[in-house]
Amino acid sequence: MSIARWNPPEALSFVERQFVKRMARTGKLFAFLREQRHAIFDDAFQDELAKMYRDTGAGAEAVAPGLMAMATLLQGYLGASDAEMVELTVFDARVQMVLGCIGAQQPQFSQGAFSDFRARLIRHDMDRRLLERSGEIARASKGFDPKKLPRNLRVAIDSKPLEGAGRVEDTFNLLGHAARKVVECVAALLKWKVARVCKEAGVPVLLESSVKKGLDVDWNDATEKAEAIKVLTAQLTSLLSWLEHRLPQELTKPPLSEDVATLKQILEQNTEPDPDGDGLRIIDGVAEDRRVSIEDPDMRHGRKSKSKRFNGFKQHLAVDLGTDIILAAVVTAANRAESTGAQPLAEDMQRVGFNIRELYIDRGYINAALVAEVLKRCGDVFCKPWQSSNGTLFSKSAFNLNMGKRTITCPNGQVQHFELGDVVEFDSHVCDSCPLRAICTTAEAGSGRTVSIADNEALQQRFRKRLATRKGREILRRRVRVEHSLGRLARRQGPRARYRGIRKN
Repeated sequence: MSIARWNPPEALSFVERQFVKRMARTGKLFAFLREQRHAIFDDAFQDELAKMYRDTGAGAEAVAPGLMAMATLLQGYLGASDAEMVELTVFDARVQMVLGCIGAQQPQFSQGAFSDFRARLIRHDMDRRLLERSGEIARASKGFDPKKLPRNLRVAIDSKPLEGAGRVEDTFNLLGHAARKVVECVAALLKWKVARVCKEAGVPVLLESSVKKGLDVDWNDATEKAEAIKVLTAQLTSLLSWLEHRLPQELTKPPLSEDVATLKQILEQNTEPDPDGDGLRIIDGVAEDRRVSIEDPDMRHGRKSKSKRFNGFKQHLAVDLGTDIILAAVVTAANRAESTGAQPLAEDMQRVGFNIRELYIDRGYINAALVAEVLKRCGDVFCKPWQSSNGTLFSKSAFNLNMGKRTITCPNGQVQHFELGDVVEFDSHVCDSCPLRAICTTAEAGSGRTVSIADNEALQQRFRKRLATRKGREILRRRVRVEHSLGRLARRQGPRARYRGIRKN
């Protein structure tokens, strides 16, 4: 059977015309969506929506995907939850007008169906397509005047931490959790009980309610803890070996292949051969890109500052300082540098046709390719400079840098040439006899003072000169508006992610 189509009337009724008239000042989006719904959801676009169902053989849906797609646009505009959106289809006349159900006494869809539809949109990348489609029709129908939007923008970018929704566990519980998922998958494939799989595979530690209960050691004793990891990893190795002999074909197919890959990943990232004996030990340090949650593979350890650590993601926003409109948003893993979030933000803005004339960032974004692109287009970048401190000794700011001649002059007048990215060392003979040596360097006799030159030293010098003026500091404070946008987002969403994985968030 074919997927249900949404075919609301195109002509406005008398009641709808009165609604649209009253929305001349407020609620313009409701009026636009009602007037253009037939154009947005034409046959071609509804065919695109219908393709989301063909890979599952879902057959006819009780609710047309076009109607729920329109409800998704309204939900984003109103900031409503799924449960609230269901009720708005009954008691909000504006929503009913757009959805073509004025006077309806029953919800147009259930909360579960609406949530499932959004997940399907994301899975097929149709959420982005829905936004692009509505933008296409807005331009074609002159639903808004694009000339009122500046082509060259003043954009501020910033990020905030987002705690992940997955459970964060220590090494023992990560290994136990991953192994338990493998065992449960095997039990389902073989139609065995979990206990039988554990016994035959040689992992009795999983017979208990928790892996730490199964190991039953004094966790404050370092020796017993070291022995416990050997016991646990030996049993997990037994499990993997048993699977290779018992289910070699299933190991190449999901879901078992995915669960086994997770277990191997946790083993590799958290353990290493014990140099003082047989077996494995917990790795010394933290593995690069370490996975911290079994249920959410995208979560990572991250730091917003030296003292603030979190587990999950970073949310990045790009805000137009002229209108406070959020132009783009992206989510990255918590361990990724801020600069990695700048490029997808830039790509989203370029897709719409915006150019950045002025870019306001914090220092975390200074190495992003976007910075170089803005400067290449003769735009300007506003950022606080890196601060140099050297205790009670002369800091880098005490040295005079001539960027044109590529020279650096020390407080006592010694001059050295440099190249960007160099570490300049002053003449040791001159430094040894310098009367300012005691307050310049602690290097041993025979070694001169060194100063590091950044790859973007010219840009840093521009930032320092700007920061030294009252007007420059005033300009830098403009970036606070993106922080306000992040604050509003935090109040609405809360500190924790609603979904698992980067794509959904």
